Amino acid sequence: MGAETIVSAAANIALFLMCAAFFLTAYRVIKGPTLPDRIVALDMLTGIAIGFIAVIAIKTGFNLYIDIAIALGLVGFLATVAFARFVLTQGMQVGEDNAPEADLPRKGVRHGKQRNKGRAR
Repeated sequence: MGAETIVSAAANIALFLMCAAFFLTAYRVIKGPTLPDRIVALDMLTGIAIGFIAVIAIKTGFNLYIDIAIALGLVGFLATVAFARFVLTQGMQVGEDNAPEADLPRKGVRHGKQRNKGRAR
């Protein structure tokens, strides 16, 4: 048994495991209970795609695939940051499932702009 056979078998096993991870993650994207769960799953799909590209690069010996995987990693990172910013600004509204409760004003705490009622300047 040569090194080429071992590398080929390892690549096939890795591809099989990544296929299983891909389908489980795709299920999480579809059935995710919240928007942040779906965003994390999409980020994981990017990582799995990078893994696929890396294994194919090893299997075929075509090194240009590594550059494509690096570019996909950069784009995936920027997309994750953009999704996270979206969630922080307007993603989950009050009243949605698993959304945080609204900050209710407490007695003695002022919220918003202070208004001058009846004061003359």
